[in-house]
Amino acid sequence: MAASLGDGTEGQQDCILEPLFLPDQFAPTSSSDANKKVTCLLCPESSPLSDKNSLLKHLVLEHKVVIADVRLIADFPSYMLYWAKRFSESPITEFCSVIKTNSTGPVERQEEYFLLCDALPEDRILREQLQQKRLEEVLEQQQKERDDGDFQRVCMFCNEEFTGNRSSLLNHMAREHSFSVGLPDNIVYCTELLDTLERKLDSLQCLYCEKTFRDKTTLKDHMRKKQHRRINATNHDYDRFYVINYLELGKTWEEVLSEDDRDILADSDDDWSDWQAHPVCAVCLFCEQQSETMEKIYSHMQEKHEFNLHQLKTQLNLTFYQQVKLVNFIRREIHQCRCYACQEKFPSKAEVLGHVADAGHVMVLPERSTWDQPQYYFPTYENDALLCALTDSEDELYETDQRGAIPVIAEDLSRLETLKQSSVLKHLVKDRSGL
Repeated sequence: MAASLGDGTEGQQDCILEPLFLPDQFAPTSSSDANKKVTCLLCPESSPLSDKNSLLKHLVLEHKVVIADVRLIADFPSYMLYWAKRFSESPITEFCSVIKTNSTGPVERQEEYFLLCDALPEDRILREQLQQKRLEEVLEQQQKERDDGDFQRVCMFCNEEFTGNRSSLLNHMAREHSFSVGLPDNIVYCTELLDTLERKLDSLQCLYCEKTFRDKTTLKDHMRKKQHRRINATNHDYDRFYVINYLELGKTWEEVLSEDDRDILADSDDDWSDWQAHPVCAVCLFCEQQSETMEKIYSHMQEKHEFNLHQLKTQLNLTFYQQVKLVNFIRREIHQCRCYACQEKFPSKAEVLGHVADAGHVMVLPERSTWDQPQYYFPTYENDALLCALTDSEDELYETDQRGAIPVIAEDLSRLETLKQSSVLKHLVKDRSGL
C-alpha cells in the first residue's frame, strides 16, 4: 500500500492559536439535533446527524473518501461544511493522503482512496477549533445553570417540589434518597439529564442495570436492595452531561481519570522525604515583579501601574472564565509588544508598556469580542499563579451557602492545558533559591 500526502500550508499563525472562521454556526450536540441534515463533501447526498454512519459509508463507496477519527470531531456538521467548501475551491489531492490499494497487483485492480485526517495542519487546526468552540459553549451553558435562580422541579423519588437553584434538588436526592449524579458544578444540561432519568423510571427501568420491571414497587425494591440508586457510568449516553468529557479532545472521563491514576502509581515508589517545595510566585501583568501573596501582587499592579483587576471584574461583571481569558489576553498582547487597548504594535516590550502608561490605556479594554475568545483559555505563561487567584464574585460564592446547599466552586481549568501541547512562552518565575 502506497500513500502520499498532498501539500498543505498552515499560513501565518499567531503565537498560540488564531481563530478559524467556519462557514456555519456551531451548535451543541443534543437530542434535538438528531434530525439535522448533514450533506456530503462532494455531492448533494445528505443524511440525518443521527445516521452519520450512512453518510460516511456513502463517502467511502461513492467517492473513495475516508475521514479518520470521526469520533474526535466535536461538531461533525460544521466539519463537513468546511471541507465541502474547501473541496469546491481546490482539488481533493491538495488536502488528502492518496492511498493506492493493490499497489503491487494488476493495474486494473488498483484503486485510489483519499484519507482526510489531522496529519494535514489545516485539518488539525479545524478539529482543535471545533473542540474549543464546543468547550466554550458548554462552559457558558454551565455558568448560566449555576446562576439560574428560577429552576423549578419535582423530585422524582418523593414528589417534593424544589425552586431556586438546581443544586437544592440534586443535593436533596443525594442526601435523602442516596441518589447522587455528582456535584452540581460538574454537571451541564441538568434539565435534560433529569428528563432522561425520569423517562427511564416512568418506563419502569432501573437507572443502573437498566433492566425493566413489571411495576414501580418491584422497581423500587430492586434499586434499594441491589443498591442501584445511581446511574450506569459505562452508559456513554450520560457523557454529554458532565463537563469533564469536554475538556480533552477525544477522551472520556474514564480515560482522563485512568491517566491520573497511572501518574500517581508511577510516582508512588519515589522517595519524597527530602523534597522541599519552593513558594509559587505570581508575576505582575506589566513587569517582572513577583510576590508570594496575591494581595501584594494586586497592590503592586494598582500602585505601580494603576491597574485594578478587581475593579474591572466588578464593572464588567466578569465570570471566573472571562477573568481567565482577560488575563491571558493581556499577557499575550504585551508579550507580542502590542497595546491591548488600541492594538498598536511597538518594537519592544518596554516601548509598549510606556505607551500604555502615557496614553492612559492601563484600564482601557477593547470590545469584549476581541478578548472573550476560546483560545484565551490557554495560559500564555506556564504555571501562571495569577490565574489560580481568580474567583467568582462574593455573592456567587456565598449564594448557595445561604440556601444551605453546597457552595459553588469554580471549575478546574488545569486540564485545559493538555489541549495544547506546550505553552508559547518560557517560565518567567525565577527559582527563589537562585536569587
